[in-house]
This record gives sequence, structure tokens and C-alpha cells, in this order.
Amino acid sequence: MALAVAEWKSIVEALLFAAGDEGLSISQLMTVLELDEQAVTDILAELAEVYENEERGIELVQVAGIYQLTTKKIHAVYLKKLVETPGNASLSQAALETLAIIAYRQPITRIEIEEIRGVKAERPLQTLVAKTLVKEVGRVEGSGRAILYGTTKEFLEHFGLKTIEELPPLSEREEDEFVQEEADLFFEKFNSTFEDM
Repeated sequence: MALAVAEWKSIVEALLFAAGDEGLSISQLMTVLELDEQAVTDILAELAEVYENEERGIELVQVAGIYQLTTKKIHAVYLKKLVETPGNASLSQAALETLAIIAYRQPITRIEIEEIRGVKAERPLQTLVAKTLVKEVGRVEGSGRAILYGTTKEFLEHFGLKTIEELPPLSEREEDEFVQEEADLFFEKFNSTFEDM
């Protein structure tokens, strides 16, 4: 059954929203939508035009062949205020766990973080990026080009570290294990540091 252009735009918008900061390539969209390259390109162009011409807070951008939805730069001042509001001062347990994993395992992808935690990590990652504790430090080679995350200079400043090597050591077990007991102690330290700020 053929869908109207408006329906295709709605579907692509939903897919891009679900993909988050990983974004989607034209080939990924072609596979999911079962459409040819020209059709997908046309849908993306029409969707981008909708965001350009309407009073919307987000836009469609393309970086290195990956399409993603992002907030418009003109609203940055308000987004900054949101991040800096007192209610956003502390980090959730999920964000703390994600931050500790990134600190010890960087550079690391969202998928690898989720494998360690056993749950989704997209929202905690967004929080950490918004608080400038974590940033994109590169992309994995190959298909999909997943984003690699690492800690920032602000992370070091918040926790009184000169370099990442000053992180408290975890117990000496196999490298592939993330030791929960030590991680819990590290999360507690993070929590108390944020509460003191």
C-alpha cells in the first residue's frame, strides 16, 4: 500500500527521533523503509524544509552522511538555562553509572555502555552531554559509525582531577568485567561531590 508523502515524513521523523544522537544514514533509512535512494533523499529534503519554514525548535542536520534531529542553535540560551536550573543540579543513579563507565572505559559507544549496564543509556548520556561532563570524542570506523564518548575537561574540574589517570583504581580482575562493588563506591563519591557543589 502506497503511503502519502506526509506519512513518509512522519515515519522518517519518528525513526530519526528514536535513533537519537546516533542518527541514521540514507542506506539505513532505505533498508527500514524499503525505498530507493532517491525516494529517501526526497523525503529527507521535504522534512528539512518543514523544519526550516515552520516555527520549530528542532532541525534536521546531516553530518558525515548521518542524518539526525537536533535543537536549533538560536535556542541555545534557553537550553543552557534549563541545564543550569537548581532542579538539574544532581545526577540520577543511571547518569552516575553511565558516567563512571565512560570515565573508566573511554572511548566507548552507547551500545557498549548498554551492554555493561544491561539497560538503555540514551537519556543518561543526553544528561551528561548537556552538563558537559561527557562529549563526543570520535566515531567508530565501519557501518553505522557509532559515536564514541569520553569525559571532558569539566569532568576533571568537577572531580578535582588533573588527568583521567588519577581516577581511583578498580580491583584487579579481568579487563572485561566492570566490578559492581567498586562502581557503587565510585557512584557514592560522585553523588557526594555533586551534593557538595
